[in-house]
Amino acid sequence: MNDAKYIGLDVHQATISAAVLDSAGKLVMEAILETKAETILQFLRGLRGSLHVTLEEGTWAAWLHDLLQPHVTRVLVCDPRKNALLKAGNKSDRIDAHKLAELLYMNKLNPVYHGEQGIRTLKELARSYLTITRDLTRVMSRLKAIYRSWAIPCAGQQVYAPRFRAEWLAKISEAGVRRRAELYYQQFDSLAALRQGARRELLTEGRKHLNTRLLQQISSIGPIRAVLLLALMQTPNRFRTKRQLWAYCGLALRTYTSGEYRIVGGQLKRSKKVLAIRGLNRNHNHDLKNIFKGAATRAASTAGPFQDFYEACVARGMKPHLARLTLARKIAAITLLVWKKGVRFDAEHLKQQAA
Repeated sequence: MNDAKYIGLDVHQATISAAVLDSAGKLVMEAILETKAETILQFLRGLRGSLHVTLEEGTWAAWLHDLLQPHVTRVLVCDPRKNALLKAGNKSDRIDAHKLAELLYMNKLNPVYHGEQGIRTLKELARSYLTITRDLTRVMSRLKAIYRSWAIPCAGQQVYAPRFRAEWLAKISEAGVRRRAELYYQQFDSLAALRQGARRELLTEGRKHLNTRLLQQISSIGPIRAVLLLALMQTPNRFRTKRQLWAYCGLALRTYTSGEYRIVGGQLKRSKKVLAIRGLNRNHNHDLKNIFKGAATRAASTAGPFQDFYEACVARGMKPHLARLTLARKIAAITLLVWKKGVRFDAEHLKQQAA
């Protein structure tokens, strides 16, 4: 389009640096805006043509995406971990905004999904539940660390139980350390109660969405995992293939090869080097990975088609941890299949061609 404008926004708490390129990629405007809705919209109203805007994923991304979307042709929230150009050379707000606009103009940005509005409440409840769960896990680790630092064995869950608490505290002879443990127990009780309340609200909100029932048909995907999958993935249509989902949730295998071709008798031939596997991709959604890994661990120890699949992998000589990884990938692929097509789970989905 001859009248297209490409706008890069470097967003901060107080101000936003904006750079505008025209359809030829030439810088035509720079501005410093206050981080307020009316100021931003007033700036956009002063621009002509179709407006394409980009900003990096961060604290302000969701608010800005919803604010800008009705007023511009396209809003692209990009992944800052993949913007290598921004790390090169000098750095400032003005330079970063210009580089973002250039990357948008060249179509070299990796988008972060900001699409589904109907599940905003579910997303926020899921975020609260996961955050409280992580905080509770940290407190549990700190409690056990106190006992271990005084050579007191504390394996299992009994150390957290209220009825055994006095008995465990009595094992700590040092008064200051015992008081620290008591404070951690108070924090543990508060977070445990908050987590239960967040869990109830999350499940109640999840029942309003029919897809949660569809996902619960899959073995090892219980009510909480189903609701969290809906909140984190939002829609299966954002993933064209299972491999895209594997990459998003950290289950994609990274391969490495070099020197792929050679000259033999004057002819170009591809070498027969075996691809080197370099583990799983690191840039991923950690919560989603934990869901599928947890589902695979549970399925491997519960009678059913998934356990049969796991045991068959081990029987073929695969190491148990790799068999669980394979099962997690299979569960992710089946989840995508069932959700996309709206079909019931069937053990036939475990076949290679179905997933």
